[in-house]
Amino acid sequence: MKISTRDLQARVAALGFSPGPIDGLWGPRTQQAQRAAMAARKVGSVAELFHCSGLHRIHLHWTAGASGVIELERQHYHLLIGQDARAYAGALKPEANADCTDGVYAAHTRAMNTGAIGVALDAMAGALETPFHPGPYPVTPEQVALLADEVADLCLTYDIPVTPFSVLTHAEVQPTLGVWQRRKWDITWLPGMKAPGKPREVGDSLRARISSALEARAA
Repeated sequence: MKISTRDLQARVAALGFSPGPIDGLWGPRTQQAQRAAMAARKVGSVAELFHCSGLHRIHLHWTAGASGVIELERQHYHLLIGQDARAYAGALKPEANADCTDGVYAAHTRAMNTGAIGVALDAMAGALETPFHPGPYPVTPEQVALLADEVADLCLTYDIPVTPFSVLTHAEVQPTLGVWQRRKWDITWLPGMKAPGKPREVGDSLRARISSALEARAA
């Protein structure tokens, strides 16, 4: 498993240990957080901090698509939630993104695909950020509900904590992980909102729903 410093920083942060800024730079705070995480998990190697699949994050998107999941969308995401409130598998399994050096992976997040599962709401074709208009295919409440359930299952399967460092929207990737994303604004709007909100606040709202879905499974 190839683990970058940035991915290690995000993982230990997701496990509750602060490495300082997620900047890809190795330093004493990152080293201390790594050691603390390894001690807490009682593991003897950095690799053991991660799921054996090599997957450790989930990135949430919308496709900017219309009604009906198309093949091009399936190539870019591992799971899609259609306007019909049904889940559709992508062309590749999430494990394809454990190692992207072979070129066979779902390219859903610029320069941050390795180890990351891409999940997308098929919606928002024709939407405008400013002045805001959701277009003729807005995200629906039913899509959000199913997204929460499906992501909860992925979190259980791949040992991914529901935190801003491990389950985050595309709009959160740049401010959280420090990698430029060409001003992506998915997902900053949800049903019931009058206009797009701050990435972290909208991400927190989605994470709350995912956490509730996980709690329901444990009940």
